[in-house]
Amino acid sequence: MTTFLDDLGNSGDPQVCPAELALRVMRGRWKLMIVRELSGGVRRFSSLQRSLVGVSHKVLTAQLRELETDAVVWRRVFSEVPPRVEYGLTERGQALLPVLDGLHAWGAAVPRAVEAGE
Repeated sequence: MTTFLDDLGNSGDPQVCPAELALRVMRGRWKLMIVRELSGGVRRFSSLQRSLVGVSHKVLTAQLRELETDAVVWRRVFSEVPPRVEYGLTERGQALLPVLDGLHAWGAAVPRAVEAGE
């Protein structure tokens, strides 16, 4: 199965910026927060939904499916009643964690830089 990144990365188009590709994959209000929540380990759907206050079932499902299609998140379904579904980060998803740490550090510094007139 090819993913969005695989398709774009193999296009051979020198105009395609790798940073733009990354932003396309992470586009969506909840995706960064989903990755953040999964950075602590495997989570069930209901646990993710509880931790992401304000996300609807429909939107969370769509965002998780997109992350799964782009090989950032894996999904495991257990054949139980009621059904149990778990999510975790793939290697590609784990590789995002240092980037998120950098964004967090940058965001934490922005208010101080603005206050200092930088």
